[in-house]
Amino acid sequence: MNKIFLGILVYWLTCGTGTGTKAEQEVQPPHNQWSFESPLGTFDRGALQRGFQVYQEVCSTCHALDHLRYENLKDLGYTEAQIKVIASQHEVPGPLDDEGNPTKRPGKPEDHFVKPFPNEKAARAANNGAYPPDQSLVVKARKHEADYVKALLTGYTNPPQDMKMANGMYYNTYFPGHQIAMAPPLSPGQVKYADGTPSTVEQMAHDVVTFLAWAAEPTLEERKRMGVKVLSFLALFTIMMYIVMRRTWRNLKK
Repeated sequence: MNKIFLGILVYWLTCGTGTGTKAEQEVQPPHNQWSFESPLGTFDRGALQRGFQVYQEVCSTCHALDHLRYENLKDLGYTEAQIKVIASQHEVPGPLDDEGNPTKRPGKPEDHFVKPFPNEKAARAANNGAYPPDQSLVVKARKHEADYVKALLTGYTNPPQDMKMANGMYYNTYFPGHQIAMAPPLSPGQVKYADGTPSTVEQMAHDVVTFLAWAAEPTLEERKRMGVKVLSFLALFTIMMYIVMRRTWRNLKK
C-alpha cells in the first residue's frame, strides 16, 4: 500500500509540475474585435490594404506567401492597373537567353508572390539559422488564430530579471517558452500609410493580421454568402413543406 501511495505521489508531483510549467509558458492572448469573425462578417478593405502595405514593406523581406498571385489583390479593392504596377515592382524568372542563361523579367498579375529567398538554406543563412515560415496559413495554423498572431507581434518586452535569455533570442510574452529568434518586427511610424492612418504598433499589427487572415482564406466572404443563401433556402423550403403538410392533412381529414 505504501508503495502504491508513493507511486501516486511521485506521479502527481511530476505531472502536476509539468502541467504547471506548460501553463506558465503558454499565455492566452487577449481577444480582439475582428470584422471578419462573425457569421456575417466581412473583411475591412481599408485594413486589408494597409495590412498588405505592412506585409510588403516589413514582412516580405523574410516571409513568403506561396499560394497567392498578384491578381488575387483585386479582392482587396485594387484596380487592374494598380495590380499591374504592384506586380511589375518585382522580378521573376524569365525565359533563357540565346546562350541558355536564366533571365529576369518584371512580374505580371498572374505571377505568384515573389519569395524573399531562393531556398531554405539561403533563408536560414540570412536569419541566424532560423527559417522564416511561409505566412500563407499562419493565422489558421495557430491556436487562437488571429488573436495569437497579433499578440505575438505586440508581445515583445523585457524579460524577467531572473530569466536567462539565449544568445540572439528575444523575450515575447505570448510565444511558447517566451524566447523567439525573430526580432521585434514593428516599431512606431515604421510604415507611412497611404491613407494617412497613424502607424502605431497596435494599428500595424491589427492591419497585417487582417491581411494574413484574408491570405489564409481568400474565399471566406464568398463562403459566408453561400451559407446565408443555403440557410435562407432551407428556411423557405421548411415553411413551404409545412404548408403543404397542413393542407394534405386537412384534405385527409375531410
